[in-house]
Amino acid sequence: MSGERKQERQNVLDHFGEAVNMTTGELEKWLHTDHSREVGQKDGGESTGHASGRRIVQLLRTRESELTEDDLAHMRKVTGYVRRHLAQRPEGDTSDTRWRYSLMNWGHDPEK
Repeated sequence: MSGERKQERQNVLDHFGEAVNMTTGELEKWLHTDHSREVGQKDGGESTGHASGRRIVQLLRTRESELTEDDLAHMRKVTGYVRRHLAQRPEGDTSDTRWRYSLMNWGHDPEK
């Protein structure tokens, strides 16, 4: 792997690490709640964010050296989603909002 590719890969890992501020255990526990299942764009039964949360749990359990290009692409998707969603923060207390719950499905708790 070239130095440029290594740096690009490291940037993806760093940005993902900044975006996903929930631990594997916190995210797994959250994904089993009703609030988690009730938010997000549904494509059939499960929301896109909920499915992403399950994928994030897998990514967090995967050794860096074993991450595939597909894994890195999903990490970029997560980072982009979290950044865009944070920019849309509603006014006032967000602790019990669909906005926060949606972010949590993507591994980011804005209250942390």
